[in-house]
Amino acid sequence: MNKIILIAKREIAERFQNRSFKWLMVIGPLAVLGMIYLFLSTTTSTNKEWKVLLMDQEEIFNAKLTANPPKNLNFDFINAFVDYEEFAHEERYQNYDLSVWINEKIVSNKKVIVSYRERPPESIQRQIIYLVERRMEEIMVDQFTDLSIEKFREIKQSLNFTFTDVYDPKNEKSTTESWVGFSFGALIILFVFMFGMTILRSVSREKSNRIVEVLLSSVNARQLLTGKVLGVGFSALVQFAVWTIIVGTGLYLFRQSLFPDMFSASLVADEVANADISYDLANQSPFVELIYSQIQYMNMLVFFSLFFIGGYIFYGSFFAMIGASMGSESDGQQFIIPLTLLLFISVLSGYYVVYYPSTTLSTWLGFIPFTSPMVMMVELSNGFQEGSVWKLILSISILFVSAFFMMIIAGRIYKNGILRFNHRLKLRMLIKWTKK
Repeated sequence: MNKIILIAKREIAERFQNRSFKWLMVIGPLAVLGMIYLFLSTTTSTNKEWKVLLMDQEEIFNAKLTANPPKNLNFDFINAFVDYEEFAHEERYQNYDLSVWINEKIVSNKKVIVSYRERPPESIQRQIIYLVERRMEEIMVDQFTDLSIEKFREIKQSLNFTFTDVYDPKNEKSTTESWVGFSFGALIILFVFMFGMTILRSVSREKSNRIVEVLLSSVNARQLLTGKVLGVGFSALVQFAVWTIIVGTGLYLFRQSLFPDMFSASLVADEVANADISYDLANQSPFVELIYSQIQYMNMLVFFSLFFIGGYIFYGSFFAMIGASMGSESDGQQFIIPLTLLLFISVLSGYYVVYYPSTTLSTWLGFIPFTSPMVMMVELSNGFQEGSVWKLILSISILFVSAFFMMIIAGRIYKNGILRFNHRLKLRMLIKWTKK
């Protein structure tokens, strides 16, 4: 056991002395934060004040929208229609960011056209829709009923068309949550591929420069292989932990400094009180709500770690046996391609489960060790129904048992192939070494 630990420490030290490993440890999570910032900045409101031109040719709205408009929206009315060309190029309209056309048949056709110079965030779009619809309700009440606006809003019944999945009539499932699990699963596959290739390159390099002959004079082949897999795997977990810390800190700083208005309950309450508008946290971007409210990070990270460890040992065994059995550095390429295809199929299986979660194939894909790390992260993000958690436990058990047996097979091939040179690698040869 001490020898395995020494080999693992050697691999860990080698990884941390590698400049690309250290750069990836920092640049990787910063790239993730950059993409998240891009989504947040384009799908949520900013401090910018949006000037809106409401074109009400028939003066249906009577130059009134709301007594207390939101602070980031400034409305001006004109009793004329301005076409796209005029609004885009005439100097007198250049100060306006948006135009809203209140057509003369809006009461019957319920159609509103909004044009913009720069696409507004979703929260701005929802506010404009909300304000125009509320004003239309006031007009409808005034023209067609004797009710108060409050009473009308209590009894009004809009026509809402809902498209329902016959297998999910309550619309309880959401592809949004599924894509969260897909992202976690894709990260597992990415790390498995990266560090699996690290094992392969390390084994093949030690074999080609004959360092392995020196190492095998002190430790046996199985100890060398186990220590290498554990050392590289520990480096991967450290790198992922650093990613988690940097990304988590970045999300916290986003919430506290760059986008504080997206999360402030007091700000929402003030807007409700001052503007008599039913703003709530639903006015946030769905992407924001997903990141900060819906993802159960602790639960996802725990099972991410379990499936990564199992998947890494399972696939890492393949990479190790290919590296050990190569007759030359270029000889193993024929076996790397199918292994890469297996990882790609695993990603495709996750994509399949996102859209077809209830099929028999999706269930079986969750138990096959080649695809279970990807598929089960998607299933986990959707949540398991009561009494079906056994699927998760069974999937993890199958994965770790398969990884254990693959390590045994990899150990046999490693022992028989690590000191062989200048031979042509064939599948028949691997099978023969497995039986030895």
